[in-house]
Parts: sequence; structure tokens; C-alpha cells
Amino acid sequence: MQQSPIDKIIAPVSKFIQLEYTSGIVLLISVIVAIFWANSAFADSYHHLWELHLSVGFDRYIFDQPLHLWINDGLMAVFFFVIGLELKREFMDGELSSVNKASLPMVAALGGMIFPALFYFLLNKDSDAAHGWGIPMATDIAFALALLSIAGKHIPGSVKVFLSALAVADDLGAVLVIAFFYTAELNFIPLAVAGLFLAFMLMGNFAGIRSSIFYLILGLVVWMGFLLSGVHATIAGVLTAFTIPAATKINELVYAANLKKLSEEFEKEIPRNSTLITAEQHHTIEKVKKLSLAAETPLQKIEHALHPWVAFVVMPLFALANAGMIIGSDFFTAILNPVSMGVIIGLIAGKFIGIMLFTWLMIKFKIAKLPAQSNWSHIAGVAILAGVGFTMSLFISNLAFTDPAMINQAKYGILLASVTAGILGTIALKRAAK
Repeated sequence: MQQSPIDKIIAPVSKFIQLEYTSGIVLLISVIVAIFWANSAFADSYHHLWELHLSVGFDRYIFDQPLHLWINDGLMAVFFFVIGLELKREFMDGELSSVNKASLPMVAALGGMIFPALFYFLLNKDSDAAHGWGIPMATDIAFALALLSIAGKHIPGSVKVFLSALAVADDLGAVLVIAFFYTAELNFIPLAVAGLFLAFMLMGNFAGIRSSIFYLILGLVVWMGFLLSGVHATIAGVLTAFTIPAATKINELVYAANLKKLSEEFEKEIPRNSTLITAEQHHTIEKVKKLSLAAETPLQKIEHALHPWVAFVVMPLFALANAGMIIGSDFFTAILNPVSMGVIIGLIAGKFIGIMLFTWLMIKFKIAKLPAQSNWSHIAGVAILAGVGFTMSLFISNLAFTDPAMINQAKYGILLASVTAGILGTIALKRAAK
């Protein structure tokens, strides 16, 4: 295929975006920029930026909120929507689609949530900070998979699958924790409206509606309903994702046979030897497009379309808006508080002990087997790497606390624990690969 000048410019960018560890690199850059910005001479501009108000609506119906909230409650709903799509896909035809496949990573993820929460709670049980027990429970899948890729090419593919499935199960646990434990007082009227529109979306699915626009418009109403109800709006993203159709209209064999037939029709046309094609060829191409739409699922189509936006826009913006913490000369003294230490011990020790213990119990009682071609060194590396809890941990810390001092203490713990877990996990996996 002949490349135009713009194709030659875009090609290296596209290749970079498709690399496994790219999203983790972009996220890391956003974190570094946020920290440097918040500690520079321009620190005031950093804080003022996120307090800028944006308004949407008309007449008396105006939704006016600071940019920080639009990112945390708006854009992050898209992030959770994609998580919901991934969860549904994994439950239908992925690593969580059967008991045999799902048992080990889901039980390991459970251990990796219980022990961090327990360690944090024990350190903070007699204070107002106890409400932050959910902060060290989650794994940042983008960072973890990026570090796994950096650790070496000789790590078995099954280990990557295990970490991915564990992180997805971890995300499911985090969503449930947010829904049940970090929800404000309920306003049932907006929640009922959101539930009604979710029912419309489910009926649309059963009726065979496959238009992305239909689900987008109704999903926005659901999001607004949750936002006004007191239930965190990101839960709307997950629930909306589960209403998206996940079935093709034709199977692979029918698609391949029809595609071959249309290809033959296209070849029969006498070429015009110009930049244009014949009307019949254009008509055949339209048939191919329609056939391809019937052969793909709306769920996978939407997930594929949104994934780059989430990886390279939503998550970096969230990190930029939330990772700006003041790091002074007394940083290591500042972390000597129950909140920071609870997060650090929870993410590093809690994750490792929980994942290793629950995995060992599954293997000991022959309920599951270790991933193919892997050993306990690989599992240990994954268990350490799971302590990288950046994005979701930051998100939960904003829900758990209203006191800015406690939020900053949680951020200090998340930063130090994630860096430590990332370095130790990468080293462990490199040694395991050798």
C-alpha cells in the first residue's frame, strides 16, 4: 500500500502506541510532570488549573463543576466503562470464562485485597483514617503490565495472562468496594431514573440494537443519574458496559465465505487505471463494510475504539490532576504516619503475602495448577508487582478522605509503595526469567 507523507509521519507514532508498555510509559511521564509542576515555581498555576469551573446545560439546568471533578467523575467514568467491557469480555470468553481458568487468579486477587486492607486497618483502626482501608487494595494494570514487559521477553506468556486476569479480578473487587463502601447518602429518584435507562439499554440489547450512539446517549443519562444519586458516577460506567451487545450477527465461517465471494466480485470489475474505482467496485466495498459490521461485536468494537483514548488521554489526565504532591526535604519524615505507612505496608507486604498465600493454598489443595511453564519465582514476582497500585489507589483515596492532609499522606504512601514494588517486582521477574 502506497504511503502518503502524513502516513509516514503517523506510522512511528502508531507503532509506539501499539507497544505493550507504551501506556505505562505515558502514565509515568504524567506522574513525573505532575510532581515536578507541583514542586516548581509554577505550583500555584498547577492548583488553580484544576479548580477552573466548566459549565454544561442551559437556563436553570446548569451543571457547574471544577475541572478536577470533571476528570475524576466524568472522564474516569469512561475508564470504568472500559474496565466493564473488559470484565464482560473476560467472563464471556477470556481468562475468567470458566471455573478452571478463573479460580486461581480470582482467589489470588482476593488474597491480594484482603491482606492490604487488613494491614492498613490494623494501623489506623482507632482513627478517622480507618475509612481508607480500600486504598491499598487495587493494582494498576497499566503500570504492572508495562513493568512485566520490561522485565524480559523470556517470561512465559502464561505469567502475563495470570497477571492480567488477577488485575482484572482486582478491578472487579475495587468496583464493588467503591459501590458498597464509598458511596455517599443516596438520592433514590435520580438512582431510579438511572435504573430505568439501564433497563432500556438491556431491552435494546435483547431487541438486537447494535448502534453505539443508542448506548452512548442512554449511558450519559445513566451517568448523570448516578452522579446526582450519591452513588459514585464511575459505577455507571461499569453497569453500562454490561448492557453492550457481545454477539455477532454472523459466524466466522459465513463471514469468510461471503467475504471471499465479494472479493471475487471486486476482482471481476475492469480496473479504470486511475485514482477512482468503478461504481460497482464502490458498491462491493460498501457490502464488505456492512458484512464486517455484522461479523464484529459492538462490545469489542467499542472497547477497541476507546482503549487508546483511555490509555493516552483519560489515565494520563487523571494522573496529572491527582499526582501533584509536595515533596520536600522532609519527605521521608512526612511518611512516618499511620496513613502513609498503612498504604505502604498494605501495597508491598499485604499484596505479596495475600497473593502468595492464597495461590499456595489453591495449589496445595490441588484446586488449581500453576500457570504453564511458570514456577514460584514467577508468582513471587507477580505478587510483588501487584503492589503497584497507582491509578486506582489515588482514585479511592479521593473517595475515602475529605481532609487534604490525609489525602496527601495517602499519596505519599502510594507513590513510595508503587515505586518500590515496581523496582523489586521487575528485578524479581528478571531473575526468574534467567
